[in-house]
Amino acid sequence: MRDVAIIGVSQTKFGELWDISFRDLITEAGIKAAADADIEGADLEAMYVGNMTAGLFIQQEHIASLIADHSGLTPIPCTRVEAACASGGLALRSGIMAVASGYHDVVLSAGVEKMTDVVDPTPAIATASDQEWEAQQGVTFPSLYAMMARRHMYEYGTTREQLAMFSVNNHKNGALNPLAQYPFEIGVDQVLNSTMVADPLRLLDCSPVTDGAAAVILCPAEDARKYTDTPVYVKASAQASGTIALHDRRDITTIDSTVHASRTAYDMAGLGPKDIGAVEVHDCFSINGILAIEDLGFVEKGQGGTAVEEGLISIDGEIPVNPSGGLKARGHPLGATGIAQAAEMVWQLRGDAGKRQVEGIEIGMTHNIGGTGGTAAVHIFGR
Repeated sequence: MRDVAIIGVSQTKFGELWDISFRDLITEAGIKAAADADIEGADLEAMYVGNMTAGLFIQQEHIASLIADHSGLTPIPCTRVEAACASGGLALRSGIMAVASGYHDVVLSAGVEKMTDVVDPTPAIATASDQEWEAQQGVTFPSLYAMMARRHMYEYGTTREQLAMFSVNNHKNGALNPLAQYPFEIGVDQVLNSTMVADPLRLLDCSPVTDGAAAVILCPAEDARKYTDTPVYVKASAQASGTIALHDRRDITTIDSTVHASRTAYDMAGLGPKDIGAVEVHDCFSINGILAIEDLGFVEKGQGGTAVEEGLISIDGEIPVNPSGGLKARGHPLGATGIAQAAEMVWQLRGDAGKRQVEGIEIGMTHNIGGTGGTAAVHIFGR
């Protein structure tokens, strides 16, 4: 197996992009990533694109063909990758495995979602849960994560204010990210007084509905400096599956797929949590950010809320979390999120993150999950 490097990255602006189509979003991301890598479209040998549910959001399936066609890249093989909100993370993993195996040399991994073209995205998003046992009974993702939050509060004393502080940290970082959907700061009181969605989760605990795309270009590590002076190397790529329905879990305050994927990644990289200089976690709701820093091993189970309150997750803290603004402030275009996380880590490791730069970072991690943890993808990157 060959080592793999990232030589180019991009992200479109995230937000409610009414005037930009699905096909134009993914084309923009691909062109910018290719330009960042200083390659031409003809240099690509394969494409893997994460997308959760274009069929429901824009009534378009067979998007792999559409993307290759609209980008002018036929007959290059393009493959759609779907794993709910972890689609981007698995598209990245698919590209990494294609290069590592020697099957392809220069590969694009990307993600895209156009979510605002429907009146109510809730039914489409709910397809990531167990239809028979959850969605058809009227359970939504806010209510599923609300159950997880309530149990965590009961078991470990996590407070409503600590949940709010996670969102506050995201917005503080997102205010420094010009590509973020919500580049502004918020306060704890604003979170606590925002509209109730599913008790205890309020509107400002929840990631938004987002349009956007992101892309990365991969090649063998031995060839990386042919394209760029600042390659970023893939230290580990891991994936794990978990129970799709919440009621089947041994413990709804732990996402086992995150635990298993992260331990596999640490073993693969020969690293541990203390080696990670910054992490992008999948904070679709504030409680999931707290669960993530616990399940990834940065703090003990039940100590996530305290870690947030003590400022350990700030950009200048012990473990900087979501310097991009995370899903809450940067935005969460489902299929693109895992790729956008990787792009942020590349910018951080290059020293190109501007005002949100984490000083002295050598190793970065990304954590992308589908649904309430039915799928988890964890990646570790280094300079």
